[in-house]
Amino acid sequence: MSSIAASPGISGTAFTLRRLYFVRFAFAIVWALVMFTTAANLGPLAVTLLVLYPLFDVAAAIIDARASRTTGSPALLYVNIAVSLITAIGVAVACTSGIPAVLRVWGAWAVVAGAVQLIVAVTRRKLGGQWPMIISGAISVLAGASFILGASAPNPTLTNAVGYAIPGGIFFLISAFRLGRAAKGN
Repeated sequence: MSSIAASPGISGTAFTLRRLYFVRFAFAIVWALVMFTTAANLGPLAVTLLVLYPLFDVAAAIIDARASRTTGSPALLYVNIAVSLITAIGVAVACTSGIPAVLRVWGAWAVVAGAVQLIVAVTRRKLGGQWPMIISGAISVLAGASFILGASAPNPTLTNAVGYAIPGGIFFLISAFRLGRAAKGN
């Protein structure tokens, strides 16, 4: 009998995370497809989508924190909730100043949220399915830095934000599949 099967807290957390990761994958792909149609300017749809993305992250982090109480401290997830709420407000304000300002806020969020994701995933290694989350967190930190630097480029666009969501969604999908064994308690 494996240690995963012996711990109902781990299998319950894995089950919840697996479902959450499937939802996060679907959201990221749909968001990216819709955002791609409007990434050239900051029209009402783009602004709505840009604010919605960190708000969705808040909801996901709340679900994650509730599920994680049985397997460890969700303190970093609470940090992520606060950072994502601040980001939603920051993006809304930045949208009034233009794409460079949005990219700076989005980039700062990607750096912090990526670092949190990386640390949380490292602490969850025993759960299984976390290597995609570790890689995704590290990529998020690098992507965030590139958004901040790219904000100074001539004619910056939001296309990079779209490109950021797709790999993130794919990493959530891979992790969801890898969590299958732990979710079943095997």
